Amino acid sequence: MVVVTGGAGPAFCAGHDLREVRATPQREAYEALFAQCSRLMLRIVRLPQPVIARVHGVASAAGCQLVATCDLAVAADTARFATPGVNIGLFCSTPSVALARNVGRKQAMEMLLTGEFIDAPTAKAYGLVNRVVPPDELDAEVDRLAALVASKPQGAVAAGKRLFYRQLELGLEGAYKIAGEVISCNAASDEGREGIAAFAEKRKPVWNKK
Repeated sequence: MVVVTGGAGPAFCAGHDLREVRATPQREAYEALFAQCSRLMLRIVRLPQPVIARVHGVASAAGCQLVATCDLAVAADTARFATPGVNIGLFCSTPSVALARNVGRKQAMEMLLTGEFIDAPTAKAYGLVNRVVPPDELDAEVDRLAALVASKPQGAVAAGKRLFYRQLELGLEGAYKIAGEVISCNAASDEGREGIAAFAEKRKPVWNKK
């Protein structure tokens, strides 16, 4: 199973509604708002299923954060990306967390410090998105990627996603330690045994789709 998230309007996601922000100009309200956004981003990371961002239009501020948070992203070649908070006196602090974990430091800082938009090919070169296609091919490309990921054994995918994000926060030795534990459990699982047997027997594995 794969989760696909996309926008319903002309933009993928333009970020927080500044009218809502302006309506409650108290620090406590701001902290609650941004904490709620952070919980959403963490929920995506902790979801066992891979999440694909289908980016058909502008992804700015928290919208760019959402793209960076998703496990994979496919963008139309007309899509644009920015963290423009600095232009209105608000450094995109929370978006910077996801952005810095997806693109190089220099590229992330340029986006955060200038607030300028980058186009989809640049976003792909930065590592912010995986694939860029013409708008009329976006749905088909998202479907192809989703079907490919969904065809893999779900247990291995869920364990692998969980490991991927855990090891990013560890030192090298700690990362190898938990990676060794996860792959050992994976190899000893029904999926692991079936995959190894299928490879040895030169046949396609049969996965138990739950």
